[in-house]
Amino acid sequence: MAKRVVTRTYTASISNQQQVSDDLDSLGFAASKLWNVGRWTISRVWDEIDYIPEHDELTAYLKSHERYADLQSQSSQRVLQELAEAFNGWYGKRRNGDIRANPPAYRKHGDEHPRSTITFKNKGFKLDTQYNRVRLSKGSNLKNYWSDFILCECQTRPDIDLSTVENVQQVRAVWTGDEWELHFVCKVEIDVSKTVGEKAVGVDLGINNFAALAYEDGHSELYPLNCLKQDDYYFSKRIANCHDSDSVQATRLNQKKSARRTHYFHTLSKHIVQRCVDEKVGTIVVGDLSGIREDEENGESKNWGKHGNLDLHSWAFDRFTDLIEYKAEMEDITVEEVSERDTSKSCSCCGRKRKANRVERGLYVCDKCETVANADVNGAENIRQKVSPSLSRDRSNGWLAQPSTFLFDKETGAFVPQEHVTS
Repeated sequence: MAKRVVTRTYTASISNQQQVSDDLDSLGFAASKLWNVGRWTISRVWDEIDYIPEHDELTAYLKSHERYADLQSQSSQRVLQELAEAFNGWYGKRRNGDIRANPPAYRKHGDEHPRSTITFKNKGFKLDTQYNRVRLSKGSNLKNYWSDFILCECQTRPDIDLSTVENVQQVRAVWTGDEWELHFVCKVEIDVSKTVGEKAVGVDLGINNFAALAYEDGHSELYPLNCLKQDDYYFSKRIANCHDSDSVQATRLNQKKSARRTHYFHTLSKHIVQRCVDEKVGTIVVGDLSGIREDEENGESKNWGKHGNLDLHSWAFDRFTDLIEYKAEMEDITVEEVSERDTSKSCSCCGRKRKANRVERGLYVCDKCETVANADVNGAENIRQKVSPSLSRDRSNGWLAQPSTFLFDKETGAFVPQEHVTS
């Protein structure tokens, strides 16, 4: 077996939660306060000179600020780096025509600050794997006369042994909504197969079917988003019935909704990568959706309708692609991103480009070669052909028009063929 070094994040519970929660709370609140100071600073610079400071410029400017010393120096740097990245992401969306994108918000609810994630780099933590403990540094402002650090007793899953990990790069203290937990970001060496498949699969991400897959050997799959749409409807009604959108009940409902969505993305990405392993796929070709809001004809912002626009704002296409890359790396499968331009209106069989051939959202009919296809599968096949242009063995309409459908079964927490979903 070949070896490969990859990045992994391991989650650990904190056994002595009661003893350390107050100290972790103080750091979490301090990170939010520093974020807000940086947020105000960037806003002021933007208003005056239309410029977003880079994180190193922001760090240099705020290094002498009182809030900067609430955290260990590397932790404060990471807060400001995340803020600068969020502002640049917002600016990129605006530049691409997304007029609905909002800049990063202040981390404040009324008069209270939420608990932000705190990142400890190599100088900010010391891991003791013999006794399952990690020492987290405080900032100079929050150090007590008797302690300069927080000593957390941590417990990972039984199959994770941090003593075998040579390179723990970061430790993150994350507030889950009920308690604190630790995330260990590590470089680990894994075994990968030397015989990676040579086939490719195209993945088209959309607003009805979250993913459509077109395999090189001539079959296709759809992954509808029914369960997340049901969750959106259910949680939106529950949250609307709350007296205050910032209430504890509303916050917990939003957290539960977010957790379900995260679970869906992780499960789907894992399922797709496993399907690629089963089908001996060596390359996953994903459509780059960075310009999804732009009209292909004039570059102006598209109007996808009321529900479509809301869906596009709530979906984390980039996040899902990152999950695919993360899980594919374990199997030594390559992920490539290509432009989606024209893939929805081009025939994957003859190349005819005509917008009207997309008869309706789910149907594509070519007026030249008479191919009948599921519109999303046709798009996925066009995406695949940008990297692997060889024709599949079966170019009949069947596999293009009648893909296999996998639905998320909430009872089992897995994706199964449509006809086998339990009630």
